[in-house]
Amino acid sequence: MDTDDGSTETGITDDGPAGDDDGVDRPTVGEAVVDCLLDHGVEVAFGIPGKQTLPLNRAFADRDARFVVARHETAVTHQAWGYAESSEPGTMAATVVVPGPGDMNAMNGLKNAKNDCVPLLHLAVETERDVRGGDGIHETPPATYDTVVKENVLVESPAGAVAAVADAIRVARQPPQGPVRVGIPKDVLASRTPQATPPAEGPAETTTPEPDAAAVDRAASLLDAADAPVVVAGGGVRRAGASDRLRSVAERLDAPVVTTYKGKGTLPETHPLSAGVLCGGASTELRDLLATADAGLVVGSDLDAVATAKWSVSLPETLVHVTLDGDDIGFGYETDLGVVADADRFLAALDSRLGERTQGGPEMSGEARAAAVREADRDRFAAVAAAREPDDPLRSVEVLRAVRGAVPDAAVVTADAGGFRLWTLVGFPASGPDSYVNPGSWATMGTGLPSAAGAKLANPDRDVVALTGDGGLLMCVHELHTLAAEGIDVTVVALNNDDYAIISEEASRSFGFPEGAYGWADASLDLVSVARGMGVPAERVTERDGVGDAVASALRRDGPALVEVVTDPAEPQASEWMTR
Repeated sequence: MDTDDGSTETGITDDGPAGDDDGVDRPTVGEAVVDCLLDHGVEVAFGIPGKQTLPLNRAFADRDARFVVARHETAVTHQAWGYAESSEPGTMAATVVVPGPGDMNAMNGLKNAKNDCVPLLHLAVETERDVRGGDGIHETPPATYDTVVKENVLVESPAGAVAAVADAIRVARQPPQGPVRVGIPKDVLASRTPQATPPAEGPAETTTPEPDAAAVDRAASLLDAADAPVVVAGGGVRRAGASDRLRSVAERLDAPVVTTYKGKGTLPETHPLSAGVLCGGASTELRDLLATADAGLVVGSDLDAVATAKWSVSLPETLVHVTLDGDDIGFGYETDLGVVADADRFLAALDSRLGERTQGGPEMSGEARAAAVREADRDRFAAVAAAREPDDPLRSVEVLRAVRGAVPDAAVVTADAGGFRLWTLVGFPASGPDSYVNPGSWATMGTGLPSAAGAKLANPDRDVVALTGDGGLLMCVHELHTLAAEGIDVTVVALNNDDYAIISEEASRSFGFPEGAYGWADASLDLVSVARGMGVPAERVTERDGVGDAVASALRRDGPALVEVVTDPAEPQASEWMTR
């Protein structure tokens, strides 16, 4: 058969013919690998087919398993990431790519998933074994990918392919979760080599040990003694499925809850103890809440440089820090007590040990302290909207408020990176732990649309809305065609200011560039025409009163749709406005 470089293959490997060489009718390795995925609950794969992947594609098709054909490999790992982020903990999808360029394109999303501790199985078809080292087509050294995944496995023995995949699923789901890459040579997939049987119980071993009892007692004592405690919740709460435990502990402590950008939604932001999101757009009032608390519980967060503005945010002097990685404890902040533990198990144990709380005066209650921050933030949102001149384009906070009013609380909302993301983090309330998806410290643009596609396949009965800017959308605009071609019912809301506005603002303020230096005022972008050209119905909105109606109409449509909203490239950035 023809190969990618125009040569031919005989269909014979060093393991014997690709067909039935010993009289036993056994599946190909590709078929056995797909059977392994399905047996372990991995039911959806995202990828771009190539000649190298066809043994896997044939197996997916024969089993009527869902294989979503994307338009660029950068999107496939973001799609699988969005699938997992909007699902129950441990639920995951697979990605399938060709060697070299396909694999490298997917690295961006693999690193994003690694930073966010999100499980996915990345199946990379490797160069044939007898060509490896000879600069075969698309060949890259497998070790190239070591730093962007939790574990990188190369199948050396054809008989071990299924065992390697089964173990990769276990490792991906084992806390701290993450992406695992399995490289399988092209010639191995087409062979019918008998497969070693993996341990049946392996992938189920995803639990973590109980937290140390003495440490839990010490944490309870420190927090019980506080008059004005606060809780900081990170993405580890989501990954552990610990939102109910978080709410119970916060209510028992009567403590405001501040989430990190990856923890957003782990306590629904309609809860009276919700005080906002710790990120670059966190307000002065939220930062003061943290600084004036007399004790803090940080759970499921590494307190990274992005969330804490390079550790410049003041945290309580008495600090209990709970995370799965001991190297994170004490890195940016001194702690009174560091505990290496799973968020759900720790919070459950802590909840059972906390005493009955006697509240102080009304002004010191957790609900009052959280409400004061929310009210101050609303005042800031109102002021930035009011500062707009009547003929100026809309500002992000106005658009987001209208979109939130039109989108059901049960919907999944995915948010891209970019300048508008900070406004979204602080000004778009998330209704639950699986209702809001956004990239963490990797902060790569171009995630909003593909992650929404993944979220919709994981949640077929829920509305799914992608929030993106024109900059982020143009980095993945090809996936509008994937929505249309695959019939994926996602509503895309694109805030279009024809500018890399967050870059233009900094360039002007700090480096003397003219305003809008990195914008396209003279070459404006028509997203409606782009979307319609890819088979996605679209509407453009310029007035505030039209935003909610347009989004509601798009959600009612059976199939994907795009709403383009024109916004102001000169609007204040959240990082400046919320801290003035």
